[in-house]
Amino acid sequence: MTQPLSVALVSIARPTFDVPLAQSVADTVHTQLTWAGYNVVGTDTTLIMDTAAVEDAVHGLKSVDVDLLVLLQASFADSSMAVTLAEAVHDKGVPVLLWAVPEERSGGRLRLNSLCGINLAGHALKRRGIAYEYILAPADDVYALETVNALARAGRARRTLKESRVGVVGEHPGGFDTCSYDAAEVQSRFGATVVPLPLTDTLQAAAAVSAQRRQEFVTRVSSFTPNLGELDAAATAGTAGVYAALSDRAAADKLDGIAVRCWPEFFTELGCAACGAMSVLSEDRIPCSCEADVNGTLTLVLLQAISGLQPFITDLVNVDAESDSAVLWHCGLAPISMADPAYTIEGTVHSNRKLPLLFQFPLKPGRVTVARLHHLPETGYRLVIGGGEMLSAPPSFSGTSGVVRFDRPVMEVFDTIMNEGLEHHVCIIYGDYRAALRAYARLAGLHVLELT
Repeated sequence: MTQPLSVALVSIARPTFDVPLAQSVADTVHTQLTWAGYNVVGTDTTLIMDTAAVEDAVHGLKSVDVDLLVLLQASFADSSMAVTLAEAVHDKGVPVLLWAVPEERSGGRLRLNSLCGINLAGHALKRRGIAYEYILAPADDVYALETVNALARAGRARRTLKESRVGVVGEHPGGFDTCSYDAAEVQSRFGATVVPLPLTDTLQAAAAVSAQRRQEFVTRVSSFTPNLGELDAAATAGTAGVYAALSDRAAADKLDGIAVRCWPEFFTELGCAACGAMSVLSEDRIPCSCEADVNGTLTLVLLQAISGLQPFITDLVNVDAESDSAVLWHCGLAPISMADPAYTIEGTVHSNRKLPLLFQFPLKPGRVTVARLHHLPETGYRLVIGGGEMLSAPPSFSGTSGVVRFDRPVMEVFDTIMNEGLEHHVCIIYGDYRAALRAYARLAGLHVLELT
């Protein structure tokens, strides 16, 4: 992640139970979270056992931004403290994890009764419409941290989308219903704001960029694209102007991503491709989509928030049953961090318009997560989630492409895409973030469509 995930740990107990054992549980969980690299805030290992302590904890929670609240049931307590603490972060969209520890059947005293505590808390939270997750695991169980990780990433993503601003340059091309959106629905569903950016203004701003700023872009790109000098210099400078104009707009409007009507106007009016500019912006962590795909861009923002890595929006252009593989491709706007290091990144021209600047390389091998915020008028939003392995393979087509083997047979995946009427753009990120995406979907109240 760009910043460590922040976890608020609050340990609830009652003085009539085994307080030293409860304290040991709290200390162990705190140590686990700290060693795992989380920024642990809140009451640290102090046991919360009365109203005054709860009030202090609530004050602390309201003064910090956290990705997850872990309510550790260090021993039994009634639900009142858990409810007060959960309500303190509910408006911020912070997920709540109830953690209970199992108890040995010793034949003697029930020393903690932690499980009954989260049972009480869970019922009380459900009555109040507060979502939660739970785990029943020893304090030193490393596998419990997988749940913590998924929920914390989901919490960060939910907060990011609630505060996000997505710019859209122009309108999507005719016949590209897959890129349609409703700004009011986007805001009501996710909290995100769609910021219209007139296409004419963007083209004019790109044309007005100074020669010095264009050269800065060219110099930067030359550092990883050795053949840049072989391309049309004027057209390459045009793409440099597009990068500067979009970058300035992102800074001025505090944009978290940009959906760009990338054709035909950038080719016909500026004599260049926007793809290379969008690739570099995505590398700068301002993810971009082509064809003014707002929902696609919002998916990119979601993936970047969950992973801390640069995502890529792409088309599925080829499926092959014999090799059980598919090709994900786009003209040349993938972030260069996705390039296979076994190949040289090349500058190239658009395959149809024959103008630069685009980047050409195969995607690097490794585990990938596939996602898409899918929308149909009759069903609303669903979150499509899938996974697979990007294979080491030469370029399938010009531009940026990768050969992927999904976790399900490729023809079953394609059947799902066609039968469900999914959009032609999907988004990918390196790594396995499916658990975090599912957790996000639960927090956001989205139905999940499992692609693989």
